Amino acid sequence: MSKTPFTKQGYQDLVNEKNKLTKSRIDAVANLKTAREMGDLSENAAYKVARSKLSSIDRRLRFLTKILDNAYVIETKFNGTVDVGSLVTVETNNGTVTYQIVNSHESDLTHGKISYYSPVGKALVGKRVDDVVEVITPNGKNFYKIKEIKII
Repeated sequence: MSKTPFTKQGYQDLVNEKNKLTKSRIDAVANLKTAREMGDLSENAAYKVARSKLSSIDRRLRFLTKILDNAYVIETKFNGTVDVGSLVTVETNNGTVTYQIVNSHESDLTHGKISYYSPVGKALVGKRVDDVVEVITPNGKNFYKIKEIKII
């Protein structure tokens, strides 16, 4: 499996979530034990809820462990082109927008973070200031002129 680049903040967010879930798992196991002691498991709603909660925590922990095992923090060095971790200001038909290029696990359009796998991310990676890229979206062709590239 290939390694996945993360921004420092994105990697730390996943580590924090894993730590929080690991701590909450202790309570979930205790709740399951208490519910198990209440009697007949086939009609014990508290047991079913506790088991479901523990399963959910365990599933998310397995997912996070798999991601973190194949993750590395990218050290972005500015070489004049857009790369993972770059903050890119582009001019579009609708005005000026700033995006941070991240991986798909970190992407969050409401916070201006787009994946380098997305059509816009793919088009921007490797480009320089004043380059114009064309991206075909469901709404038609969009043009993005790169105005500024920063490393954060």
